[in-house]
Amino acid sequence: MTVQPSGVEPRPDLVDRSAPLLPAGSEIRQVFIGQAAPSFLFFLITYLTGLTMFWNKYRCVAVTPDAIYVLESSKLSGGAKPQHLLGTMPRDTRVGPVSGRWAQVTLLGERHWVHRRFHDQIAAADREAGVTG
Repeated sequence: MTVQPSGVEPRPDLVDRSAPLLPAGSEIRQVFIGQAAPSFLFFLITYLTGLTMFWNKYRCVAVTPDAIYVLESSKLSGGAKPQHLLGTMPRDTRVGPVSGRWAQVTLLGERHWVHRRFHDQIAAADREAGVTG
C-alpha cells in the first residue's frame, strides 16, 4: 500500500474487506468504523458490557476520491466486516470535526459514534475534501 497524500494510512484489513463492495477500481483513501444506537446510553452500555450490542448498528465507512460509501457490517465483527452497501454520500460531505474518546458524526442522516483510533481518518477525509475549518 502506498502512503496517502494525507499522510494517514487506512487499515489494510478494512480496505481489503470494503473494496469488493465498492464500484470497480475505487481507490479507498480513508476508512473507519462507526456505531449507531438508539441513544448514547445504549452505545455506552454496549461499549462497557456488550449487553445491548444487538440494538446497535455497525458501519464501515470507505472514503474514495469520488464518494463516501457507508457499508453495513456484521454485529459480531464490531464493524470490521462489511457485508453490503447501505448508501453513498457526496465526497464533499464534511464528516467531522471529531474529538474526545468517542466522536459523534452523522452518516446517511443517522447519528454514529466513532472511536478516537479512527479520528485521523476522518480528519484526513475532511482535509482532502477541502471541508475543514
